[in-house]
Amino acid sequence: MNNASSALKVAAGIFLTIALITIVVLLFISAQEATKTAQNNFADIQTELSQAAFTVYDGTTISGSQVTNALRKYADKDQFGIQVITGKNKGGQWYGNQLNISQDLNNADYGSVIKPDEKVGVINQTMSEKDNQYVNPSGKFKAIIVKDKSNVVRGLIFQQS
Repeated sequence: MNNASSALKVAAGIFLTIALITIVVLLFISAQEATKTAQNNFADIQTELSQAAFTVYDGTTISGSQVTNALRKYADKDQFGIQVITGKNKGGQWYGNQLNISQDLNNADYGSVIKPDEKVGVINQTMSEKDNQYVNPSGKFKAIIVKDKSNVVRGLIFQQS
């Protein structure tokens, strides 16, 4: 009788140990899923915040002084380009990187940098009235955001109206 009681106690101990291990494993798996979901949400929020700086330019009309401020602020940014089209320069001038905008919006290459290692444009030329790249501080420019296929802002286009 004593052996049967001891065997039942050992079996109950083993059963409780297995149950406890199962519960811990299930909690660990559910915690991993919650962590992955939180990381994905955090990455989405980070992307939105990094792109929020450009929403002020989305289809709005801004002054020439705001255009030159944007040039100073973003022209040195990697994988980013700004095109300014003025009354004097109908073809436009790129600053920073030149982007591929000649393709259809749905094309995979739209918004990509043409020559990543080559920076173009001299911002100082936008200040000289004698130059074709002159940006009149009181001029009005329509702003357009250039996004690539993955919906990342790659550049800005300012067209004088």
